[in-house]
Amino acid sequence: MFDTLSGRLEGITRRLRSKGRLTEADVDEVMREIRTALLEADVNVAVVRAVTNRIREHAIGATRSKALDPGQQVVKAVHDELIRILGGETHPITYASKPPTVVLMAGLQGSGKTTNSAKLASWFRAQGRQPLLVGADLQRPAAVEQLRTLGAQIDVPVYSAPADPVRVAADGVDEARRLGRDVVIVDTAGRLSIDTEMMDQVRRISEAVHPEHTFLVIDAMTGQDAVQTAAAFHETLAIDGVILSKLDGDARGGAALSVKEVIGRPIAFASTGEKLDAFEQFHPDRMAGRILGMGDILTLIEQAEQAFEADQAEQAAARLMEGEFTFDDFLEQMQALKKMGPLSGVLGMMPGMPKELKNAKIDDDDLKPVEAIIRSMTREERARPQLINGSRRTRIATGSGTSVAEVNRLVKQFSEMQKMMKKMGGGGRKGRKGRGANPFGALGGQPDLGGLEDLLGGAPDPLGGIGKSGRPGLPPGFP
Repeated sequence: MFDTLSGRLEGITRRLRSKGRLTEADVDEVMREIRTALLEADVNVAVVRAVTNRIREHAIGATRSKALDPGQQVVKAVHDELIRILGGETHPITYASKPPTVVLMAGLQGSGKTTNSAKLASWFRAQGRQPLLVGADLQRPAAVEQLRTLGAQIDVPVYSAPADPVRVAADGVDEARRLGRDVVIVDTAGRLSIDTEMMDQVRRISEAVHPEHTFLVIDAMTGQDAVQTAAAFHETLAIDGVILSKLDGDARGGAALSVKEVIGRPIAFASTGEKLDAFEQFHPDRMAGRILGMGDILTLIEQAEQAFEADQAEQAAARLMEGEFTFDDFLEQMQALKKMGPLSGVLGMMPGMPKELKNAKIDDDDLKPVEAIIRSMTREERARPQLINGSRRTRIATGSGTSVAEVNRLVKQFSEMQKMMKKMGGGGRKGRKGRGANPFGALGGQPDLGGLEDLLGGAPDPLGGIGKSGRPGLPPGFP
Protein backbone atom coordinates (compact mmCIF):
# COMPACT_ATOMS: atom_id res chain seq x y z
CA MET A 1 0.00 0.00 0.00
CA PHE A 2 1.06 3.62 -0.63
CA ASP A 3 3.90 2.29 -2.82
CA THR A 4 3.65 5.11 -5.36
CA LEU A 5 3.44 7.91 -2.80
CA SER A 6 6.06 6.36 -0.54
CA GLY A 7 8.59 6.12 -3.37
CA ARG A 8 8.10 9.76 -4.36
CA LEU A 9 8.11 11.19 -0.83
CA GLU A 10 11.12 9.14 0.27
CA GLY A 11 13.12 10.66 -2.59
CA ILE A 12 11.96 14.20 -1.72
CA THR A 13 12.73 13.90 2.00
CA ARG A 14 16.11 12.28 1.29
CA ARG A 15 17.14 15.33 -0.75
CA LEU A 16 15.82 17.70 1.91
CA ARG A 17 17.87 16.03 4.63
CA SER A 18 21.03 16.49 2.58
CA LYS A 19 20.56 20.26 2.23
CA GLY A 20 22.18 22.53 4.78
CA ARG A 21 20.00 25.54 3.92
CA LEU A 22 16.81 26.03 1.97
CA THR A 23 15.75 28.98 -0.15
CA GLU A 24 12.14 29.87 -0.97
CA ALA A 25 12.84 28.65 -4.49
CA ASP A 26 13.82 25.28 -3.01
CA VAL A 27 10.55 25.23 -1.07
CA ASP A 28 8.51 26.01 -4.18
CA GLU A 29 10.17 23.14 -6.03
CA VAL A 30 9.54 20.75 -3.13
CA MET A 31 5.89 21.81 -2.93
CA ARG A 32 5.40 21.11 -6.62
CA GLU A 33 6.86 17.63 -6.17
CA ILE A 34 4.74 16.91 -3.10
CA ARG A 35 1.61 18.16 -4.89
CA THR A 36 2.35 15.90 -7.86
CA ALA A 37 3.03 12.92 -5.59
CA LEU A 38 -0.29 13.37 -3.75
CA LEU A 39 -2.28 13.79 -6.96
CA GLU A 40 -0.67 10.67 -8.44
CA ALA A 41 -1.72 8.86 -5.25
CA ASP A 42 -5.34 9.79 -6.08
CA VAL A 43 -5.71 12.11 -3.10
CA ASN A 44 -8.72 14.43 -3.21
CA VAL A 45 -7.80 17.70 -4.97
CA ALA A 46 -9.15 19.88 -2.14
CA VAL A 47 -7.15 17.83 0.36
CA VAL A 48 -3.97 18.22 -1.73
CA ARG A 49 -4.44 21.98 -1.79
CA ALA A 50 -4.97 22.21 1.97
CA VAL A 51 -2.08 19.89 2.78
CA THR A 52 0.48 21.58 0.55
CA ASN A 53 -0.53 25.03 1.81
CA ARG A 54 0.04 23.95 5.42
CA ILE A 55 3.39 22.30 4.61
CA ARG A 56 4.52 25.36 2.65
CA GLU A 57 3.68 27.62 5.58
CA HIS A 58 5.90 25.53 7.85
CA ALA A 59 8.63 25.31 5.21
CA ILE A 60 8.79 29.07 4.58
CA GLY A 61 8.95 29.64 8.31
CA ALA A 62 11.89 27.25 8.54
CA THR A 63 13.83 28.99 5.77
CA ARG A 64 13.35 32.41 7.37
CA SER A 65 14.34 31.27 10.83
CA LYS A 66 17.89 30.70 11.94
CA ALA A 67 17.30 27.01 12.44
CA LEU A 68 20.40 24.89 12.03
CA ASP A 69 18.66 22.40 9.76
CA PRO A 70 15.61 23.76 7.91
CA GLY A 71 15.60 20.72 5.63
CA GLN A 72 14.92 18.47 8.62
CA GLN A 73 12.19 20.84 9.77
CA VAL A 74 10.44 20.56 6.43
CA VAL A 75 10.67 16.77 6.60
CA LYS A 76 9.08 16.96 10.06
CA ALA A 77 6.35 19.22 8.66
CA VAL A 78 5.59 16.65 5.94
CA HIS A 79 5.52 13.87 8.54
CA ASP A 80 3.24 15.82 10.88
CA GLU A 81 0.89 16.71 8.05
CA LEU A 82 0.63 13.09 6.95
CA ILE A 83 -0.30 12.13 10.51
CA ARG A 84 -2.92 14.87 10.54
CA ILE A 85 -4.65 13.89 7.30
CA LEU A 86 -4.55 10.21 8.25
CA GLY A 87 -6.51 10.96 11.40
CA GLY A 88 -4.14 12.37 13.97
CA GLU A 89 -4.65 9.78 16.70
CA THR A 90 -5.61 6.13 16.85
CA HIS A 91 -9.40 5.84 17.10
CA PRO A 92 -10.22 4.70 20.66
CA ILE A 93 -12.47 1.68 21.10
CA THR A 94 -14.78 2.22 24.07
CA TYR A 95 -17.26 -0.19 25.61
CA ALA A 96 -20.79 0.31 26.89
CA SER A 97 -21.11 0.64 30.66
CA LYS A 98 -23.84 -1.98 30.48
CA PRO A 99 -23.02 -4.80 28.02
CA PRO A 100 -23.36 -5.60 25.26
CA THR A 101 -21.42 -3.03 23.27
CA VAL A 102 -23.15 -2.74 19.90
CA VAL A 103 -21.16 -2.13 16.70
CA LEU A 104 -23.05 -1.32 13.49
CA MET A 105 -21.40 -2.11 10.17
CA ALA A 106 -22.52 -0.16 7.09
CA GLY A 107 -21.32 0.05 3.51
CA LEU A 108 -22.02 -0.69 -0.12
CA GLN A 109 -22.34 -4.20 -1.48
CA GLY A 110 -18.91 -5.51 -2.49
CA SER A 111 -17.00 -3.30 -0.04
CA GLY A 112 -16.09 -6.30 2.12
CA LYS A 113 -18.59 -5.51 4.88
CA THR A 114 -19.45 -9.10 5.84
CA THR A 115 -15.84 -10.28 5.80
CA ASN A 116 -14.73 -7.29 7.85
CA SER A 117 -17.52 -7.94 10.34
CA ALA A 118 -15.93 -11.33 10.97
CA LYS A 119 -12.44 -9.80 11.07
CA LEU A 120 -13.61 -7.26 13.65
CA ALA A 121 -15.14 -10.07 15.71
CA SER A 122 -11.81 -11.88 15.61
CA TRP A 123 -10.07 -8.67 16.73
CA PHE A 124 -12.46 -8.30 19.69
CA ARG A 125 -11.79 -11.90 20.66
CA ALA A 126 -8.07 -11.13 20.73
CA GLN A 127 -8.87 -8.30 23.19
CA GLY A 128 -10.50 -10.82 25.52
CA ARG A 129 -14.09 -10.01 24.52
CA GLN A 130 -16.94 -12.40 23.68
CA PRO A 131 -18.54 -11.14 20.46
CA LEU A 132 -21.74 -12.19 18.71
CA LEU A 133 -22.25 -11.63 14.98
CA VAL A 134 -25.73 -10.64 13.79
CA GLY A 135 -26.68 -11.24 10.17
CA ALA A 136 -29.08 -8.43 9.31
CA ASP A 137 -28.10 -8.40 5.64
CA LEU A 138 -31.15 -10.20 4.26
CA GLN A 139 -30.92 -8.45 0.91
CA ARG A 140 -27.97 -10.29 -0.60
CA PRO A 141 -28.44 -14.04 -1.26
CA ALA A 142 -26.26 -16.22 0.98
CA ALA A 143 -24.97 -13.23 2.99
CA VAL A 144 -26.05 -14.84 6.28
CA GLU A 145 -24.57 -18.18 5.25
CA GLN A 146 -21.27 -16.45 4.44
CA LEU A 147 -21.32 -14.86 7.89
CA ARG A 148 -22.01 -18.23 9.54
CA THR A 149 -19.10 -19.81 7.68
CA LEU A 150 -16.74 -17.03 8.73
CA GLY A 151 -18.04 -17.13 12.29
CA ALA A 152 -17.33 -20.85 12.50
CA GLN A 153 -13.73 -20.23 11.42
CA ILE A 154 -13.12 -17.87 14.32
CA ASP A 155 -15.40 -19.66 16.81
CA VAL A 156 -17.87 -16.78 17.10
CA PRO A 157 -21.63 -17.53 17.12
CA VAL A 158 -23.93 -15.92 14.55
CA TYR A 159 -27.55 -14.91 15.07
CA SER A 160 -30.04 -14.32 12.25
CA ALA A 161 -33.63 -15.08 11.30
CA PRO A 162 -35.86 -14.80 8.21
CA ALA A 163 -37.59 -11.62 9.37
CA ASP A 164 -37.46 -7.87 9.02
CA PRO A 165 -33.78 -6.73 9.23
CA VAL A 166 -34.59 -4.14 11.91
CA ARG A 167 -36.25 -6.82 14.08
CA VAL A 168 -33.35 -9.23 13.45
CA ALA A 169 -30.84 -6.63 14.64
CA ALA A 170 -32.84 -5.82 17.80
CA ASP A 171 -33.40 -9.52 18.56
CA GLY A 172 -29.67 -10.12 18.04
CA VAL A 173 -28.86 -7.68 20.84
CA ASP A 174 -31.35 -9.50 23.11
CA GLU A 175 -29.73 -12.81 22.17
CA ALA A 176 -26.32 -11.45 23.14
CA ARG A 177 -27.65 -10.52 26.58
CA ARG A 178 -29.16 -14.00 26.97
CA LEU A 179 -25.86 -15.68 26.01
CA GLY A 180 -23.71 -13.32 28.07
CA ARG A 181 -21.94 -11.94 25.00
CA ASP A 182 -20.44 -8.49 25.62
CA VAL A 183 -20.00 -7.28 22.01
CA VAL A 184 -22.57 -7.40 19.19
CA ILE A 185 -21.51 -6.76 15.58
CA VAL A 186 -24.47 -6.11 13.26
CA ASP A 187 -23.84 -6.74 9.57
CA THR A 188 -26.33 -4.68 7.53
CA ALA A 189 -27.39 -4.84 3.90
CA GLY A 190 -25.69 -2.86 1.16
CA ARG A 191 -26.47 -1.99 -2.44
CA LEU A 192 -24.35 -1.56 -5.53
CA SER A 193 -24.93 2.16 -5.15
CA ILE A 194 -26.43 4.45 -2.57
CA ASP A 195 -30.25 4.54 -2.61
CA THR A 196 -33.05 5.79 -0.36
CA GLU A 197 -34.28 2.33 0.68
CA MET A 198 -30.86 1.16 1.88
CA MET A 199 -30.18 4.38 3.78
CA ASP A 200 -33.61 4.26 5.43
CA GLN A 201 -33.09 0.64 6.53
CA VAL A 202 -29.67 1.19 8.07
CA ARG A 203 -30.95 4.34 9.79
CA ARG A 204 -33.85 2.39 11.35
CA ILE A 205 -31.49 -0.40 12.46
CA SER A 206 -29.27 2.20 14.11
CA GLU A 207 -32.26 3.68 15.96
CA ALA A 208 -33.30 0.19 17.13
CA VAL A 209 -29.93 -1.01 18.48
CA HIS A 210 -28.29 2.29 19.62
CA PRO A 211 -24.74 1.36 18.55
CA GLU A 212 -21.70 2.39 20.56
CA HIS A 213 -19.72 2.46 17.31
CA THR A 214 -20.94 2.84 13.72
CA PHE A 215 -18.27 1.86 11.23
CA LEU A 216 -18.45 2.45 7.51
CA VAL A 217 -16.61 -0.15 5.42
CA ILE A 218 -15.20 1.26 2.21
CA ASP A 219 -13.10 -0.39 -0.48
CA ALA A 220 -9.72 1.35 -0.68
CA MET A 221 -9.36 0.17 -4.28
CA THR A 222 -12.18 2.47 -5.42
CA GLY A 223 -10.14 5.59 -4.69
CA GLN A 224 -12.12 8.84 -4.69
CA ASP A 225 -15.42 6.96 -5.15
CA ALA A 226 -14.83 5.57 -1.66
CA VAL A 227 -14.53 9.09 -0.25
CA GLN A 228 -17.75 10.18 -1.98
CA THR A 229 -19.51 7.13 -0.55
CA ALA A 230 -18.27 8.00 2.93
CA ALA A 231 -19.59 11.55 2.60
CA ALA A 232 -23.04 10.28 1.49
CA PHE A 233 -23.32 7.79 4.37
CA HIS A 234 -22.17 10.40 6.86
CA GLU A 235 -25.14 12.60 5.92
CA THR A 236 -27.52 9.82 7.03
CA LEU A 237 -25.65 8.03 9.83
CA ALA A 238 -23.52 9.29 12.68
CA ILE A 239 -20.39 7.55 11.39
CA ASP A 240 -17.78 7.11 14.12
CA GLY A 241 -15.00 5.73 11.98
CA VAL A 242 -14.05 4.05 8.73
CA ILE A 243 -12.81 0.54 8.09
CA LEU A 244 -10.68 0.44 4.94
CA SER A 245 -10.83 -2.92 3.19
CA LYS A 246 -8.35 -4.15 0.59
CA LEU A 247 -5.75 -1.63 1.70
CA ASP A 248 -3.05 -4.15 0.79
CA GLY A 249 -4.13 -3.98 -2.85
CA ASP A 250 -4.12 -0.18 -3.10
CA ALA A 251 -0.66 0.99 -4.15
CA ARG A 252 -1.76 4.64 -4.19
CA GLY A 253 -3.72 5.12 -0.95
CA GLY A 254 -5.78 8.15 -2.03
CA ALA A 255 -8.87 7.05 -0.08
CA ALA A 256 -6.93 6.64 3.16
CA LEU A 257 -5.35 10.07 2.73
CA SER A 258 -8.61 11.83 1.90
CA VAL A 259 -11.41 10.40 4.03
CA LYS A 260 -10.55 12.11 7.35
CA GLU A 261 -10.18 15.54 5.75
CA VAL A 262 -13.43 15.15 3.77
CA ILE A 263 -15.85 13.73 6.38
CA GLY A 264 -14.01 14.56 9.60
CA ARG A 265 -14.04 10.95 10.78
CA PRO A 266 -10.92 8.83 11.28
CA ILE A 267 -9.90 5.48 9.87
CA ALA A 268 -10.47 3.07 12.76
CA PHE A 269 -9.28 -0.22 11.24
CA ALA A 270 -7.58 -1.43 8.08
CA SER A 271 -7.91 -4.79 6.37
CA THR A 272 -4.46 -5.70 5.08
CA GLY A 273 -5.00 -9.12 3.51
CA GLU A 274 -7.46 -11.90 2.76
CA LYS A 275 -6.94 -13.89 5.96
CA LEU A 276 -9.24 -13.19 8.89
CA ASP A 277 -6.33 -12.10 11.07
CA ALA A 278 -5.07 -9.61 8.45
CA PHE A 279 -6.85 -6.81 10.26
CA GLU A 280 -5.46 -4.14 12.55
CA GLN A 281 -6.21 -0.87 14.25
CA PHE A 282 -5.14 2.06 12.12
CA HIS A 283 -2.35 4.13 13.65
CA PRO A 284 -1.85 7.40 11.70
CA ASP A 285 1.61 8.10 13.15
CA ARG A 286 2.86 4.63 12.28
CA MET A 287 1.43 4.78 8.76
CA ALA A 288 3.02 8.19 8.19
CA GLY A 289 6.37 6.69 9.18
CA ARG A 290 5.93 3.84 6.71
CA ILE A 291 5.04 6.24 3.89
CA LEU A 292 8.18 8.29 4.50
CA GLY A 293 10.40 5.21 4.76
CA MET A 294 10.89 5.61 8.52
CA GLY A 295 9.55 2.15 9.27
CA ASP A 296 6.98 1.06 11.83
CA ILE A 297 8.83 -0.33 14.80
CA LEU A 298 5.87 -0.49 17.19
CA THR A 299 3.67 -2.59 14.90
CA LEU A 300 6.65 -4.83 14.16
CA ILE A 301 7.24 -5.39 17.87
CA GLU A 302 3.56 -6.09 18.54
CA GLN A 303 3.46 -8.69 15.77
CA ALA A 304 6.68 -10.24 17.04
CA GLU A 305 5.30 -10.51 20.57
CA GLN A 306 2.30 -12.42 19.22
CA ALA A 307 4.37 -14.70 17.00
CA PHE A 308 7.30 -15.65 19.22
CA GLU A 309 7.26 -17.66 22.42
CA ALA A 310 9.58 -15.76 24.76
CA ASP A 311 10.88 -18.83 26.64
CA GLN A 312 11.74 -20.72 23.46
CA ALA A 313 13.29 -17.59 21.94
CA GLU A 314 15.46 -17.06 25.02
CA GLN A 315 16.75 -20.63 24.90
CA ALA A 316 17.48 -20.38 21.17
CA ALA A 317 19.21 -17.02 21.67
CA ALA A 318 21.47 -18.47 24.35
CA ARG A 319 22.41 -21.37 22.08
CA LEU A 320 23.16 -18.98 19.23
CA MET A 321 25.46 -16.85 21.34
CA GLU A 322 27.33 -19.98 22.32
CA GLY A 323 27.63 -21.05 18.70
CA GLU A 324 25.22 -23.96 19.21
CA PHE A 325 22.25 -22.61 17.22
CA THR A 326 20.98 -25.44 14.99
CA PHE A 327 18.94 -25.73 11.81
CA ASP A 328 16.05 -26.97 14.00
CA ASP A 329 16.21 -23.72 15.95
CA PHE A 330 16.28 -21.73 12.74
CA LEU A 331 13.32 -23.64 11.27
CA GLU A 332 11.31 -22.98 14.43
CA GLN A 333 12.07 -19.27 14.30
CA MET A 334 11.28 -19.10 10.59
CA GLN A 335 7.84 -20.62 11.26
CA ALA A 336 7.22 -17.97 13.91
CA LEU A 337 8.34 -15.23 11.52
CA LYS A 338 5.82 -16.43 8.94
CA LYS A 339 3.02 -15.90 11.47
CA MET A 340 3.75 -12.19 11.25
CA GLY A 341 2.61 -12.13 7.64
CA PRO A 342 4.43 -11.93 4.31
CA LEU A 343 8.15 -11.29 4.77
CA SER A 344 7.98 -8.30 2.43
CA GLY A 345 5.47 -6.70 4.79
CA VAL A 346 7.75 -7.30 7.75
CA LEU A 347 10.68 -5.75 5.88
CA GLY A 348 8.56 -2.75 4.93
CA MET A 349 8.11 -1.91 8.62
CA MET A 350 11.85 -1.81 9.27
CA PRO A 351 13.42 1.66 9.16
CA GLY A 352 16.12 2.21 6.57
CA MET A 353 15.27 -0.95 4.65
CA PRO A 354 16.50 -0.66 1.02
CA LYS A 355 13.77 0.04 -1.51
CA GLU A 356 14.74 -3.09 -3.48
CA LEU A 357 13.95 -5.29 -0.49
CA LYS A 358 10.68 -3.56 0.37
CA ASN A 359 9.47 -3.95 -3.21
CA ALA A 360 10.71 -7.53 -3.64
CA LYS A 361 7.32 -9.02 -2.63
CA ILE A 362 8.99 -11.86 -0.77
CA ASP A 363 6.34 -14.24 0.54
CA ASP A 364 5.92 -17.70 2.01
CA ASP A 365 6.72 -19.35 -1.33
CA ASP A 366 10.23 -17.92 -1.13
CA LEU A 367 10.77 -19.69 2.18
CA LYS A 368 9.64 -23.08 0.91
CA PRO A 369 12.97 -24.12 -0.71
CA VAL A 370 14.77 -23.32 2.54
CA GLU A 371 12.27 -25.33 4.57
CA ALA A 372 12.50 -28.22 2.12
CA ILE A 373 16.30 -28.31 2.37
CA ILE A 374 16.28 -28.28 6.18
CA ARG A 375 13.56 -30.94 6.40
CA SER A 376 15.58 -33.16 4.05
CA MET A 377 18.46 -33.21 6.54
CA THR A 378 18.82 -35.88 9.19
CA ARG A 379 18.44 -34.89 12.82
CA GLU A 380 22.20 -35.15 13.27
CA GLU A 381 22.86 -32.95 10.21
CA ARG A 382 20.54 -30.24 11.51
CA ALA A 383 22.33 -30.24 14.85
CA ARG A 384 25.85 -30.37 13.35
CA PRO A 385 25.91 -28.76 9.86
CA GLN A 386 29.67 -29.38 9.63
CA LEU A 387 28.85 -33.05 8.97
CA ILE A 388 27.20 -32.19 5.65
CA ASN A 389 29.79 -33.33 3.11
CA GLY A 390 29.50 -33.66 -0.66
CA SER A 391 27.49 -36.89 -0.76
CA ARG A 392 25.13 -35.66 1.93
CA ARG A 393 24.53 -32.43 0.02
CA THR A 394 23.61 -34.38 -3.08
CA ARG A 395 21.15 -36.47 -1.07
CA ILE A 396 19.63 -33.36 0.56
CA ALA A 397 19.27 -31.60 -2.79
CA THR A 398 17.53 -34.64 -4.30
CA GLY A 399 15.21 -35.00 -1.31
CA SER A 400 14.25 -31.32 -1.27
CA GLY A 401 13.85 -30.86 -5.02
CA THR A 402 16.56 -28.19 -5.09
CA SER A 403 20.09 -28.04 -6.47
CA VAL A 404 23.39 -28.82 -4.75
CA ALA A 405 24.34 -25.17 -5.28
CA GLU A 406 21.32 -24.05 -3.27
CA VAL A 407 22.18 -26.48 -0.48
CA ASN A 408 25.78 -25.24 -0.50
CA ARG A 409 24.64 -21.63 -0.30
CA LEU A 410 22.30 -22.28 2.62
CA VAL A 411 24.89 -24.23 4.62
CA LYS A 412 27.54 -21.56 3.98
CA GLN A 413 25.27 -18.68 4.98
CA PHE A 414 24.14 -20.50 8.10
CA SER A 415 27.73 -21.23 9.11
CA GLU A 416 28.70 -17.58 8.59
CA MET A 417 25.77 -16.43 10.68
CA GLN A 418 26.76 -18.80 13.49
CA LYS A 419 30.31 -17.46 13.52
CA MET A 420 29.18 -13.85 13.42
CA MET A 421 26.68 -14.23 16.25
CA LYS A 422 29.08 -16.27 18.39
CA LYS A 423 31.62 -13.47 18.00
CA MET A 424 28.98 -10.92 18.98
CA GLY A 425 28.01 -12.95 22.00
CA GLY A 426 31.61 -13.36 23.13
CA GLY A 427 32.52 -9.71 23.39
CA GLY A 428 32.43 -6.87 20.87
CA ARG A 429 28.72 -6.18 21.31
CA LYS A 430 27.96 -6.36 25.00
CA GLY A 431 24.45 -5.62 26.00
CA ARG A 432 23.01 -7.19 22.86
CA LYS A 433 22.71 -10.68 24.17
CA GLY A 434 19.79 -12.47 22.66
CA ARG A 435 19.70 -10.80 19.28
CA GLY A 436 19.71 -13.19 16.42
CA ALA A 437 18.11 -16.48 17.39
CA ASN A 438 14.73 -14.92 17.57
CA PRO A 439 15.21 -12.29 14.86
CA PHE A 440 13.51 -9.92 17.28
CA GLY A 441 15.55 -10.92 20.33
CA ALA A 442 12.44 -11.53 22.43
CA LEU A 443 14.30 -12.07 25.68
CA GLY A 444 11.97 -11.57 28.59
CA GLY A 445 9.17 -10.79 26.16
CA GLN A 446 10.89 -7.64 24.91
CA PRO A 447 11.41 -7.96 21.13
CA ASP A 448 14.42 -6.25 19.62
CA LEU A 449 15.06 -5.53 15.96
CA GLY A 450 18.83 -5.81 16.02
CA GLY A 451 18.90 -9.52 15.20
CA LEU A 452 16.80 -9.25 12.07
CA GLU A 453 18.85 -6.28 10.88
CA ASP A 454 21.99 -8.37 11.37
CA LEU A 455 20.52 -11.26 9.40
CA LEU A 456 19.31 -9.07 6.56
CA GLY A 457 22.17 -6.63 6.18
CA GLY A 458 25.65 -6.59 4.86
CA ALA A 459 25.54 -8.41 1.51
CA PRO A 460 25.93 -6.56 -1.79
CA ASP A 461 23.04 -8.31 -3.56
CA PRO A 462 19.77 -7.31 -1.84
CA LEU A 463 17.90 -10.14 -3.52
CA GLY A 464 20.50 -12.87 -3.21
CA GLY A 465 19.90 -16.21 -1.57
CA ILE A 466 17.97 -19.34 -2.26
CA GLY A 467 15.79 -19.13 -5.35
CA LYS A 468 14.95 -20.91 -8.57
CA SER A 469 14.42 -19.75 -12.12
CA GLY A 470 15.85 -16.33 -11.39
CA ARG A 471 13.15 -15.36 -8.90
CA PRO A 472 14.22 -13.52 -5.76
CA GLY A 473 15.19 -15.74 -2.89
CA LEU A 474 15.76 -14.85 0.72
CA PRO A 475 17.43 -11.60 1.69
CA PRO A 476 21.22 -11.63 2.14
CA GLY A 477 22.53 -13.34 5.22
CA PHE A 478 19.11 -14.86 5.88
CA PRO A 479 19.87 -18.59 5.54
